[in-house]
Amino acid sequence: MILGGIFDIDTKMIELSKLESQTKEEGFWQNVDKANDINKKIVNLQKIINSYKKLKDDLNEYIETLKNTEDKEIIEIINSSIEQLEKEIESLETKTILSGEYDDLNCFIEIHPGAGGTESCDWASMLARMYQKFCEKKGYKYEIVEEQKGEEAGIKSITIKIIGDYAYGYLKKESGIHRLVRISPFDSGARRHTSFAAVSVIPEIKKDINIEIKEEDLKIDVYHSSGAGGQSVNTSNSAVRITHLPTKTVVTCQNERSQLKNKEQAMAILKNKLFLIAQEKQNSEINTLKDSNTSINFGSQIRSYILEPYKLVKDHRSNFESSDPVKVLDGYIENMLLYNLKKLKS
Repeated sequence: MILGGIFDIDTKMIELSKLESQTKEEGFWQNVDKANDINKKIVNLQKIINSYKKLKDDLNEYIETLKNTEDKEIIEIINSSIEQLEKEIESLETKTILSGEYDDLNCFIEIHPGAGGTESCDWASMLARMYQKFCEKKGYKYEIVEEQKGEEAGIKSITIKIIGDYAYGYLKKESGIHRLVRISPFDSGARRHTSFAAVSVIPEIKKDINIEIKEEDLKIDVYHSSGAGGQSVNTSNSAVRITHLPTKTVVTCQNERSQLKNKEQAMAILKNKLFLIAQEKQNSEINTLKDSNTSINFGSQIRSYILEPYKLVKDHRSNFESSDPVKVLDGYIENMLLYNLKKLKS
């Protein structure tokens, strides 16, 4: 009964069988990226299925032993073993939750401040720091693809590439408007301010993406890099901004010293975005990855971070709450991410 609600083992077995059949097809290794993706999925499925079988066998053994003993010492040992079993079940449940098509991939996080000038720019930088701290705690690597500093403080925009197993799976539900309420450090009158920032999370899809991008649909701008990278970065127009005019999708890249390399990476990100937008349209779903019509203001937020007059973080979709927003903003968000994934799993 404990295991029954986690996932359908028969479905996992069928999925594994289909993937293993693909590895036996002629020409399987002609597309190395696709073959590696399939093999990675096979390994992950095998781990989940083997864990399920072990947990099921252990559980049946414990139940059978409890039926046939009245020895208090043995009962106590079994109860302790069941506690450990529950932890393993929780781990298995996490692996099962992170089983979406792109969940095991790296991802890009884009953050843009809403209206409000310095306040919102500073809030965007706080969110960027939160995700970077999460990466450090999780053992993920990250790199800043593009960053535009605010005029007085914070950032006007940032794109962070996050590299690690299930990075997109953990962070995909972060897309949306994030709201901050605090006493402003920029207000001499120490008044309370509300700031907004938009977060978009896009998976890094490495497989061939069949998306036609017409040259006339693109507006390509080059400019001086404004972020970290040393003096030599800023002496030439190496940064690249690409706008896909039909969808108003904008991608910028400035982390490479070469304009050509920045353009290649920006195009790769653009293809990922357009691929996901096309999929969302096919499924008749709302495009939550990059909705240019989303208003970055009050009433549209997915989560509120309140520092004054009380302390609270509340996710308005899952009703997750924490009374320690400082800890959350310091990157301790894994429990919140998993809670949201369970509650919002589609």
